[in-house]
Amino acid sequence: MPQMDNLFQPRWRQFQRFTVRQATAHRQTLTQWLELSGPLGSLRVSAVADGLFRLQVQQRPLPDYGILQEMTNAEASLEQQPNSARLTTGQASLALDFNEELTLRLFWNGQALTESARDGHFTQARRLPPLGIAPGGDTWVLSLELDHEERLYGGGEKWASLNRRGRLLSSRAEDALGVNGELSYKNCPFIWSPRGWGVFVHTPGDVHHGCGNPRWSTRAYVAAIEDPNLDLFLLAAEGAQGLIDRYHALTGKPAAVPYWSLGIWMSTAYYKTPDAVLETAEALRQRHIPCDVITLDGRAWQDTDTRFAFEWDPHRYPDPKGFTEQLHALDFRICAWEYPLVSKQSPLFARLDAKGWLLKDALERTLVYEWDPEPFGEVLTPLPASGLLDFTHPEAYAYWRDAHAQLFASGIDVIKTDFGEQVPDEAVAANGDSGKRLHNAYPLLYNRAVYEASQRCSQSSPALVFGRSGWAGSQRYPTQWGGDPQADWGGLAASLRGMLSQALSGNPFYAHDIGGFYGDRRDAELYLRWVQAGVFASHMRFHGIGAREPWSYGTETSERTLPFLRLRYQLLPYIHAALEKGRVSGVALCRPMVLAFPDYPESWSFDLQYLFGESLLVAPVVRPQGEARYYLPQGDWVDFWSEQPVSGGQIIESRVPLYRLPLFVKAGHRLALGPAVRSTSETGGQPQVVEIRHYNA
Repeated sequence: MPQMDNLFQPRWRQFQRFTVRQATAHRQTLTQWLELSGPLGSLRVSAVADGLFRLQVQQRPLPDYGILQEMTNAEASLEQQPNSARLTTGQASLALDFNEELTLRLFWNGQALTESARDGHFTQARRLPPLGIAPGGDTWVLSLELDHEERLYGGGEKWASLNRRGRLLSSRAEDALGVNGELSYKNCPFIWSPRGWGVFVHTPGDVHHGCGNPRWSTRAYVAAIEDPNLDLFLLAAEGAQGLIDRYHALTGKPAAVPYWSLGIWMSTAYYKTPDAVLETAEALRQRHIPCDVITLDGRAWQDTDTRFAFEWDPHRYPDPKGFTEQLHALDFRICAWEYPLVSKQSPLFARLDAKGWLLKDALERTLVYEWDPEPFGEVLTPLPASGLLDFTHPEAYAYWRDAHAQLFASGIDVIKTDFGEQVPDEAVAANGDSGKRLHNAYPLLYNRAVYEASQRCSQSSPALVFGRSGWAGSQRYPTQWGGDPQADWGGLAASLRGMLSQALSGNPFYAHDIGGFYGDRRDAELYLRWVQAGVFASHMRFHGIGAREPWSYGTETSERTLPFLRLRYQLLPYIHAALEKGRVSGVALCRPMVLAFPDYPESWSFDLQYLFGESLLVAPVVRPQGEARYYLPQGDWVDFWSEQPVSGGQIIESRVPLYRLPLFVKAGHRLALGPAVRSTSETGGQPQVVEIRHYNA
């Protein structure tokens, strides 16, 4: 993690501010752009689409890692005066003033959305650089004015309030070791305002977002970008969904997922023997608990001392194919864990090292990653000293991708890509980039390689990967899970916020560890509430240290989970349809209130409830004794359970019985429900609608 103190208390006067000596207009067919030259270099300002303006300064050629989709500049017009210019495309325009330092103002339909920050003091009209660079040329800064009541959203997976106002966020992929701090696994340097503007920074470097943070400025959004090159987009749109649409235009729409992946995934850290896995699988079927996927965590199927080497532990699995066939015969898919590191104790390490396919240090020696056991104590097995695969090396990338063929041939259906956040700043990659700059792009390359392996080798279609870490563009390689939450009520609430903040950052795919990952105290009430919440996510996965099967919490708890697990399967046609629609429209499956009800700002602070698809409003219970407080937006609603009408526009406080959670249907809507099956194989792996329910006020 970079030294944050230098950014918390920046000496803004040391930043060199972008000033303009020459402004040159360029035209190509119907496209125009502006080139502004000054002491800090040449800034190119262009329009790539309606509501998308790009600001670029390239100090030197550096890898971009395929974060963006291919694009061409949009049709645009340029009005230029001696000390100002205005670039317009569609309903959006960007006005630039370069009489002294460069400032900007962004418009939509003629209305100003934001402008360069006006935070001043006695001796300087603008305390913050509107656009500038730190001494040494390795950190750019952009500052924009905030209204005193303006909210900000986005930034990827974060655990606190969805409204980022007042906070300092860091976009940097880290092993968060839980869901309780600033660190997170899936980051995205995309921040937006409900007023209709946003900023997306196209970089693999760390980005720090001062969202009206008082250490920088309470009245400004400030992006501090750790990259010698500047490449950022200013977004303008009618509302929140329009901004997310523009982000998707840059980084790609969400991909399709196989229907079976929407079923229930069962996992633990970890099943110690093949018999333990088979016993669990058979018990699920005998107890009529629906499930589609069994996950084999790292220690479950590999030798920890020599992993990861694309091979089963030969002592426990002398016949991997025979083992997987037994699970397939019970209608289970198999998910197998991996990470992009190779133990020094494995023969594979020497082979990769000899080819130069592992990351190096500054002295061109193979970098060896030493694990810090302190955070884990005796809970998890110590991990061996390992090398990190260099995904920037084309041959290393191809090897890792293609080596999965043997795993899929042995009967594995999907890969769980764990870790990916371990590249140290001092690493040196084959493409010449530093570890500091590669760090955030690494999980994107890692998941892309395994996703492509699924496309080539898996019997499943469409492809799938189950990843922990991510960066901008990760929605192209579904799906993700939320890391390692503490097994308590705070862990449940934070996991939901992580899921919803991902949705607000353009990624609709998420599963949280039902029951919590660590610190389990066998709290049956918490477990049941987590099950209920897990039903209403794109993917539903049980996981943690210790048993997470429903019967492990007692017979009564197991019986109470069954109706919700069956409900999950009944909702699969509805969930599948919503995700398919989202592939085209970009609309998330789980929509927080600011996204689902943009005209009712009074609902936005209720950030643990959300619209699930087009019709269902869900308010998970996140406190003991069923204590609940939620908001029904204006309009007519129908209680899902009683089918009784409920008026909107009210806050509801109640104690919710264990066998229910607050769930409402928009009046006049209908739900297409499927059968309560034991797995999706019983419907041929395709949506099957057996009931249409109408909900009228």
